[in-house]
Amino acid sequence: MLTTLAISNYRSLRNLVLPLGPLNVITGANGSGKSSIYRALRLLAETAQGRVIPALAREGGLQSTLWAGPETITRAMRQGDQAIEGTVRKDPIRLRLGFAGENLGYLIELGLPIPRETAFGLDPEIKSEQIWTGPFLRRVSQWVDRQGALVRSKDESGNWQVISTQLSSFDSMLMQLADPRHAPEMLQLREQVRGWRFYDHFRTDADAPARIPQIGTHTPVLSDDGRDLAAAMQTILEIGDAEGLAQAVDDAFPGATISVGNHDSRFELNMQQYGLLRPLRMAELSDGTLRYLLWVAALLTPRPPALLVLNEPESSLHPDLLPALGRLIAKAAKHSQIIVVTHASRLIATLERQAGCQSIALEKSLGETQVCGLHELERPPWQWAAK
Repeated sequence: MLTTLAISNYRSLRNLVLPLGPLNVITGANGSGKSSIYRALRLLAETAQGRVIPALAREGGLQSTLWAGPETITRAMRQGDQAIEGTVRKDPIRLRLGFAGENLGYLIELGLPIPRETAFGLDPEIKSEQIWTGPFLRRVSQWVDRQGALVRSKDESGNWQVISTQLSSFDSMLMQLADPRHAPEMLQLREQVRGWRFYDHFRTDADAPARIPQIGTHTPVLSDDGRDLAAAMQTILEIGDAEGLAQAVDDAFPGATISVGNHDSRFELNMQQYGLLRPLRMAELSDGTLRYLLWVAALLTPRPPALLVLNEPESSLHPDLLPALGRLIAKAAKHSQIIVVTHASRLIATLERQAGCQSIALEKSLGETQVCGLHELERPPWQWAAK
């Protein structure tokens, strides 16, 4: 389980350190930074897939994602006694992302390249990567250290060994150097992050993949776009929590049941609603009903991930469905650590009543995202890599 998430110089997240628990609800007004936290988590996940640089390019490049305010915000600025203006920078301009977990911690720092003759002059460079054990980075608990092209790791005796001196600036060490013999910590952490799962805005329009019958195969993990919904439901019915599936459907639509039709190996989900003489096919379901069923398939997965991140799961759902969705999320939190980004009050209220739920409310101050009521001394301990 992740215990701390740290983000620096990413959009409105100038220096944000969040405590995390088994079930986390991130709330706040529009523009408060909720989506930035979700995107930062996805960037961390892309690191383990070797796609962090292309992911930044899709966001407009590193320059577009960096904090646009002053390097330091003084108390006088916050009180209105001093003009908000830039000064001579003391630290390099870097986007920094990291987390601490029960076993391992990791951070990555990305910056602009040194000017040189190349067509990739704006391509971000990975300046630093670190892996350690414990709640925050300390020299004594550090296992892997990357500075530029140089990567070192500690052996069993605690002595540093050079793993590589030629790692490309656009390659993460998690992708290129993870080795069960010389760097088992890198391999362990890479596989951990690769197991994170994200769901964001399922399509439910008339041409949505979830409405079209698909060839059925065992599907313990619902795809990002929900195209294999029927196969995922059949997998739950056969090898997963079939009783929990029936309860989740009945909780939202009393008296309703679902079944999966099989026509020439093409699976299609059917829903029998109370009072109707025939079941409704996927193409006939309302957007809200289909979206709720997609969340059921995602949350009742027979193969729960270590971390499951949900971005605004309330979209297209009627407010009356949100308590049922909240109870479904709380049930999934027994098997996975969950982070929910939402501004739906009924969903928030349902989740906050669950044991172990941690509610994180965001607000903006001078363009910077902050946690409401979280004082400096209450933040989890965190240390970025020494420059």
